[in-house]
Amino acid sequence: MTTPGSELESHPLTSGSAAPDGTQVEQVAGRSPTQLAVARFRKDRLSMVAFGIMALYLVIGALAPFLVHFGVLDPYTYHQDLLDIEAGSIPKGALGGVSWSHPLGVEPGTGRDVLSRLVLGITTSLTIALSATVVAVGLGTVLGILSGFVGGFTDSVVGRLIDLTLSFPQTLMLLALSGIAVTALVQIGIPAGDLANGMYVILVLGLFGWPPIARIVRGQVLSIREREFIEAARLMGAPRRRMYFKEVLPNLWAPLLVYFTLTMPAYISAEAALSFLGVGIKPPTPTLGNILTDSVTYSQADFFFFFTPAFLIAVIVISFNLVGDGLRDALDPRGAR
Repeated sequence: MTTPGSELESHPLTSGSAAPDGTQVEQVAGRSPTQLAVARFRKDRLSMVAFGIMALYLVIGALAPFLVHFGVLDPYTYHQDLLDIEAGSIPKGALGGVSWSHPLGVEPGTGRDVLSRLVLGITTSLTIALSATVVAVGLGTVLGILSGFVGGFTDSVVGRLIDLTLSFPQTLMLLALSGIAVTALVQIGIPAGDLANGMYVILVLGLFGWPPIARIVRGQVLSIREREFIEAARLMGAPRRRMYFKEVLPNLWAPLLVYFTLTMPAYISAEAALSFLGVGIKPPTPTLGNILTDSVTYSQADFFFFFTPAFLIAVIVISFNLVGDGLRDALDPRGAR
């Protein structure tokens, strides 16, 4: 004798299986929050186009040093024969000397290949921006977690440190401390030249850029620390390190990811601005910033040389910003309502 429901239990309804009455039943598979966010992001065509452009720049930046090493790119060789000396060392031909050998022309005054220098400049600029973003996000995340979770005196100290950091005029500090700070970096063992100058820019951007993310993280942690899984971890005797980095940090990845993609383009623009002010990596090592700085001198005589790095920086910044906006909408769909 069978009990009610025993027939159903002996025939589980899986995808494509038949119910007792003969009808086909399709099982609905659930999706995780990450899968839902990815699906929402992929529906945003503008963000997907920007993501493709961003990925292309990252691939180019990663491959550029190898292309230079194997001779595919040549960013340092002078081609004086391609310049019109009587016209002020302006490239011969239209659009700054564009040819099959030099698809984006050559630099006025030096004759170096513009395409090679821009491609290698992408590597340098992205390295500086990525490193500074890691420093800022990492420092801001740690201090934000401590401030929000511990509270009390620690929260007060971090809050005053944020106010103190934001009160400094960042640009003036960069200009005033560049010589002293670079010398100090050399004295502690960092090689002089490009490495010391690049390290200085990374540290200054990172050390002055952490307060906004610290405030965001603190606000999130104030809510997270009151949730049930945090109380359960406390009752089980979890140490503070586990509470911070195993319980709290995994719940912060969404705002951190969005902030990371929005900070990267800001630091790319900051590197260009610092190069214009004379702070940062100096030629002949190319960055997008110092190439743009050099092109300003020839903005009227060779507009194409001025337009190319400016357009490249604009496309990179816009692409990263659009990806950041798309991630924000995908991870927090309520914000778009």
